Formats: sequence, C-alpha cells, structure tokens
Amino acid sequence: MAPSTSVPTAEARALPWSGRDEHPPSRRRGENIGTSTSTSAGYGEAQRELVDTADRRPQQIAVPETLLKKRRTTEASREAKLAAAAKARQESKAQRKIIFKRAEEYVKEYQTAEREEIRLQREARKTGDFYVEAQPKVYFVVRLKGISKIAPKPKKILQLLRLLQINNGVFVRVTKATQQMLHLVSPYITYGEVNLKAIRELVYKRGYAKVDGQRIPITDNAVIEKLLGKYGIICIEDLVHEIATCGPNFKQASSALWPFKLSNPTGGWRPRKFIGFVEGGDAGNREKHMSKLVHQMV
Repeated sequence: MAPSTSVPTAEARALPWSGRDEHPPSRRRGENIGTSTSTSAGYGEAQRELVDTADRRPQQIAVPETLLKKRRTTEASREAKLAAAAKARQESKAQRKIIFKRAEEYVKEYQTAEREEIRLQREARKTGDFYVEAQPKVYFVVRLKGISKIAPKPKKILQLLRLLQINNGVFVRVTKATQQMLHLVSPYITYGEVNLKAIRELVYKRGYAKVDGQRIPITDNAVIEKLLGKYGIICIEDLVHEIATCGPNFKQASSALWPFKLSNPTGGWRPRKFIGFVEGGDAGNREKHMSKLVHQMV
C-alpha cells in the first residue's frame, strides 16, 4: 500500500519556501535556526523589503533638450499649417462666390448683346433696309505653312505674331497695323472672327499659360489670378470675357496665353491649301467661317 502524502495548504504554497514549517529554513547548510523572536524579526524585515520594492515606481527617463526642442518646433509648424489651410479654405470659398457672381453677369451681358442684335436685324427687315454688323474686334490667326521658302519679311511678321509652328494659333486685336501685317502673310495663314463658343473651347481645351517662360496647363483659377490678378482677371471666365469683348487688358490677357497648338482639322484641309479661301483653298480671311474651322481643329 502506497504511503500517504500530505498536500500543502494554500498558505504553505504562498510562502517562498516549501513545506509547512512556520519559520524559513537557514540559507546555508549546517547553520542553526535561531530563536523564534529573531526569526520573526527577520521575516518582518523581509516583508517590508518586499512591500517597499512593490511600491517603488520606475523613475522618469530624462529626454534630451534637442529632442524636446524638435518636438515643440514640429508642433508649432503643424499648428501653423492647420491655421493656414483653414484660412485658405475660407478665402477659396469667398473667391468662388465672386467668380460665380461674375460668371452670371457675363452670361447676362452676352444674352443682352445677342438679343439686341436680333432686334436690330428685325427692325431693318421691317423698314426694308439692310443690317450691317459691326466690324470684328478680334481675329484668331492660324499658321498653315512651315519655315521653308518664306521671304524674310513675312517670316519676321510671323515671329512677331508668335506663330512659330504649323497649326499654331493666337488672338490678335484688329487694328490698321495688324490688318496690314495679316495681309502681307495671308498666303501662309488663315484668320477670321470667332464666336464665344469657339473662344471658350480654345481656352478650356487647349489653353496653356506662359509662366516664367514655361508652358503651364491652366488647371486652376489660381494660375490665372497669379498672372493677371493685378488687371482684375482672376478666373478663366474673366479671361474669356476679356478676349471676346477685346477689353482694355486684351494685350496682357493674350500675352499670358501660350500660342495654341491645334491639330489638323477633321476631314483634312482642302486640296489646294495655300490659295485663297474664296478661291477654294484655306489661306486668307475666312470671316465668320473661322469658328467652324476652330471646332474641327480643337
């Protein structure tokens, strides 16, 4: 029959030594166990040491001053960026309201001018007269011919007009001087009056700004405001209005645009490209038919 073994109680298991002895055994072999009084005192000291060790907290590690300074700088920079972003959002919101208001005014102005022209045509028809429209204020000019076999004077005029490549296009104010220049280079270009829709298509689809000599796409009104804000032109609709109406800042608005790079027209050019438009070619003055060509080339 197997000898019975005693199971230690929970108190015995909680003691740092094994067994049921009330007092801890000596740490060294052969050392006598002291009296109960000394043993109780040693046990109390050990308990106090354990309590003191448990209550003791790890001390805070010192952080270098450079790291603290970097943290403060980063936090200040972050707060400044957040404040600048909030301010930019407020300014953008106010700017959009101004832009929408201007766009509405421009639409009303275009509609009023169109209705007035229709009214004048009807009045002339009633009285049996002919209505003669006003002379165009702006021409859109497109280059047809390359650089070979061009005389020096027409070549210089094309450079002044910023028409350096085939299918390049620019807006030109109609004056006596510009009409003479266009007449001298008419075998190498085609030009005419364009309507509001054609101007919008050119600016929105093929419009690039000239920023510090670089060709930058107009993807935001901020590009226009940076270039022409001092002239009161802060958005694309302002730019379109300035060109369509030939406003006082037309020169600055036209110069801020990079020459338009257009494609060949849909369906191609006419068989005899370099003879006059009225003779069955493409060169020279197209008058109101220029808008149709622009729609085909954009």
